[in-house]
Amino acid sequence: MSEADTAQRAPSVGAGHRQWTGFAFVAPATLLFLVFILGPFIAAIVLSFFSWDMLTASKFNGLGNFRQMFGDSLLYKALANTFIFALASVVTHLVGGFLLALGVNRLTGRALSYFVRTSLFFPFVISWAAVALLWKYVLDPTFGVGTYYLGQLGISTPAWFTDPNWALPAIIAIDWWHTIGFTFVIMLAGLQTVPTELIEAARSDGCNGWQVLWNVTIPLMSPTILFAGVITFIGAFQIFDPVQIITPNGGPDNSTITIVMYLYQKGFQAFQVGYASAVSLLVFVIMAAVTALQFWVGKRWVHET
Repeated sequence: MSEADTAQRAPSVGAGHRQWTGFAFVAPATLLFLVFILGPFIAAIVLSFFSWDMLTASKFNGLGNFRQMFGDSLLYKALANTFIFALASVVTHLVGGFLLALGVNRLTGRALSYFVRTSLFFPFVISWAAVALLWKYVLDPTFGVGTYYLGQLGISTPAWFTDPNWALPAIIAIDWWHTIGFTFVIMLAGLQTVPTELIEAARSDGCNGWQVLWNVTIPLMSPTILFAGVITFIGAFQIFDPVQIITPNGGPDNSTITIVMYLYQKGFQAFQVGYASAVSLLVFVIMAAVTALQFWVGKRWVHET
């Protein structure tokens, strides 16, 4: 083989080697995706057309699971609670996270700023089980620490987790305390990307603080706000841990039952695996539809830089 032929073949061998190296790096993530995401998703689609209790042989049920699902009043109760929780979570997180980011961004002392950021984000790194047990103890109407000290101040507290009118709001508040740090960090990162030159230019043109916030800061942060809203909704719609730990079995009068808890009851307590698979597909469709709606609405108000 001549030197010219060797020179022509060398690049192709090197390109092929680099290609297989890329495949090798991608393979673990691809394998995990196939085993833990795509595989279970396809299995849920198949099982939704069967009746199976994991103990006996499965039986083809056609659309029976879906007919049963849309005829169950408890499902509508779970969906209503979940949408209330998700809507309240999105609104309170976006508003609270944005205000906290504005306040922290104005801090001049670097040490103080780092301390406040760490304090706000710290609850997010605590496991949901620990957070739920902590607040269940603090707000216990009989021996809770918070109940005791509020009583010393002459403030009477409701039966947070046994009163149907207060159980879901209490879960919403606990979720806000636990996860607001994550939204705060996202908002702070977006706030720090706003060019200071534009803010100074607006102020030199005579804009006051509110006008700068409404006409400069918020429009430039709109992609960050959209991202935070989408992430918060997806996380809130899948809420399960605090509800199951604090108010098991749906709480008083099913006031805290969520769609994921409903799915858990049907699939892992009643062993209606096919029916639970149908419910899981409903959850997927709802989250995909709401996310698509958020992006569609976002095209009307998100400022693209």
